[in-house]
Amino acid sequence: MRGGTSVGEQDFTMPGPTGRQQRWDVAIGLLVVLGILTSSFLYRSVTSEGIDGPLPSALETVLWSVAIGLPLCLRRRFPVAVMLITSVAFIGMQSRYVVEGTMSSIALFSSLYTVGAWGRDRRVAGAARLLVVVVMFCWLAYAISATAWAETTDGVESAGPVPAHLASALYSTLINILFFAGAWYFGDASWNRAREQEQLRQRTLELARERDESARRAVLAERVRIARELHDVVAHHVSLMGVQAGAARRVLDRDPELTRRTLGVIEESGRSAVEEMRRLLVVLRDPDDSPTVDDEKPGVPPSPGTDALPQLLESAASPGLATHFTVVGTPVPLTAAVSVSLYRIAQEALTNALKHAGASRIDARLRYLAEAVELELVDDGRGAGLPGSQGSGLGQVGMRERVDLHGGTLDIGRRPEGGYRVRARLPLVRHSSHSVNDAEVVK
Repeated sequence: MRGGTSVGEQDFTMPGPTGRQQRWDVAIGLLVVLGILTSSFLYRSVTSEGIDGPLPSALETVLWSVAIGLPLCLRRRFPVAVMLITSVAFIGMQSRYVVEGTMSSIALFSSLYTVGAWGRDRRVAGAARLLVVVVMFCWLAYAISATAWAETTDGVESAGPVPAHLASALYSTLINILFFAGAWYFGDASWNRAREQEQLRQRTLELARERDESARRAVLAERVRIARELHDVVAHHVSLMGVQAGAARRVLDRDPELTRRTLGVIEESGRSAVEEMRRLLVVLRDPDDSPTVDDEKPGVPPSPGTDALPQLLESAASPGLATHFTVVGTPVPLTAAVSVSLYRIAQEALTNALKHAGASRIDARLRYLAEAVELELVDDGRGAGLPGSQGSGLGQVGMRERVDLHGGTLDIGRRPEGGYRVRARLPLVRHSSHSVNDAEVVK
């Protein structure tokens, strides 16, 4: 018996036996009764004399056999009561000199084991078992010291160093200690195993709930990400089409060729918006995928990256708005995540400039530094954007989250000399230094 209480022991209650277990208990109880009866009547067939006089009647033998074995039919439903009844019947059977010690002992130890394995209240189970063990050893001590026991070994010459009476007493005591200790230990071990299985089941349920919650949060996060992607795509292209349409209206009469090219830009912007929205909707339709910026599906156009920055700036140019793109430093390969993030940041910054700045010039620079890549967009706007344009705030939130995802920094604000600046710096995963050469590409 353990002196301490393990973690979770007080919170665990052994569940009741199943219907199948109860049927097995009934079968075992009846088999034990049959075993006790068989053993008793076989002995009666050998001799009619017991240890202290004639053997009890056959009816009494049957009654004692039933009293010991039949309660086992309910052993898992009422373990403590069954053990107490079996113990009293065992002592009564022994006191009446019903010569049967094997099957009745099995019944007694089984009831003791069942209390350890199935006792609901652990304090009651421990106290009841301790009481039975003490009473049984007191009965054993009485039986060993009784005159009738001593007479069975009187006149028997001992072949060993221990007298026959003492050897018989020691043998009976040690055997009983072994069986009582075994029944106690294995009963507790069975209960502990059931408790650990219940704890494992509870942990499994908790993990399943956490997994479902994580999946739900991932879906919500993915929806927010896609909403921001749609915001980037729609806001940029719609703003661009608005600027280009205004420019086409102004030059419609005096420069038909420029108007034609401007309308072509509007058409291309519309197609690009539809294509990128189609790509995002394909992602939404696939329930088995949780894509990131690194994951692309077969047959779906890849997300644009830094290679598409010149085209992005070029598409924004219009009469009255000049764009200028510069690459500084030696280009190095970027991961798809970094490349797409830089493109989306540039797209959102350009959208904000078109909608809110009222700028005549936008300069974009992509700098490859020793341990980072930096994107900077600067305009000369005065804050007079498109009529009715209102910011939702999603754009800057999306830019900051993209930068935070890569452990970078973002600087957004007005310049002292006028205009607006967006500067994003994302770290590179490399350690060697690179020389910086200026190479300018004007668009």
